[in-house]
Formats: sequence, structure tokens, C-alpha cells
Amino acid sequence: MIAVIAELTVQDGKGAEFESVIAGLVEQIKLNEPGNQVYRLVRAKTDPNSYRIFELYDDQAALELHGKSDHFRAAGKRLATLLAGAPKIEYFDAV
Repeated sequence: MIAVIAELTVQDGKGAEFESVIAGLVEQIKLNEPGNQVYRLVRAKTDPNSYRIFELYDDQAALELHGKSDHFRAAGKRLATLLAGAPKIEYFDAV
């Protein structure tokens, strides 16, 4: 399995819209990506603009399918207008 942790910071006042876009993306992932096991958004208790997304995929093919999907690309365009900077993405081997 492959794990991904995405670190994202949103612009002030954009948290609710950001969370809404992610909620829609999660629904599309559940419907269209059987190789995705977890896609979970969390918000920092100390900074309401600081988020992480925890992702878990069966294999590299599932991860690639996610990145190439129409729903991910569409959400990415919407999210880009809400972020305060570039996301930090880290990839892990699940152990």
C-alpha cells in the first residue's frame, strides 16, 4: 500500500469553501476509485487555515488513477484559488 500526506494551507476566510470542495471530491473518490482505501481531511486545532489530507491506496496504479481522474483535476482547479501557497505532498510505504 502507498500512503500520501498532503499539507495544505488555505487563505483566511476560505476554510468552509475548501472543506466543501474536498467533501465533493471525497464522494467522487468513493464512487470511482476502488483502489483508494482512505481519503480523510483533518484541520489543525492550533491554526484553522492548516489542513492535512491522509490518503491510502492499494498500489501505484490506484494512486496514478487518482491523479489522472477528471474529478481530481476539476477539484484541483477549484482548490488552487483557495490555497495560500503550494501544497506539500509526501509519499510513504504503508508498513
